[in-house]
Amino acid sequence: MKTLLQVTAVAALTGLAACQSTSQAPAPTGPAQPTLDVPAGAQSVTIAADPATIRATLTSSAKEKGTTVVQDQPNMVVMERVMSGANPALDAEFGPSDNGTRVIRIRVRFSGSGCQTLAVQDLAVVNNVHTALEQSFVLPGNPNTLESLNGLKRDAERKSACPRF
Repeated sequence: MKTLLQVTAVAALTGLAACQSTSQAPAPTGPAQPTLDVPAGAQSVTIAADPATIRATLTSSAKEKGTTVVQDQPNMVVMERVMSGANPALDAEFGPSDNGTRVIRIRVRFSGSGCQTLAVQDLAVVNNVHTALEQSFVLPGNPNTLESLNGLKRDAERKSACPRF
């Protein structure tokens, strides 16, 4: 009788262990994705596409528009658009860019997997870019920059086979 009780207990424990082991989440198959913060002034959107599709969409769009891609990484693309000509309003707000070129720097970070990726966009005015006198000033998002981010969402979702949200 004791043996039967021991066998029953072992069988019950084995069954319980089997149930517990199957309830664990499967190990991730791709590289770990970073956790993104959305700093004050930045804009974000959730996109029904994977990070690789978003990256490809960003880089191809920049190329079409003549925007320089200065960093192209798996979870971040940084682009610069040259501000040519005099701009008294920017000079008054951020000082002159008299020792180099002034650019608008657009950084888009993205993290997610499968069909749900968070994209965070932030902008800066950079005076004297790529010189020892470079100065960067964070710009808050506005309706125009949000429209640009929503355009990225629209274009990436068209290229993706994911259902849209």
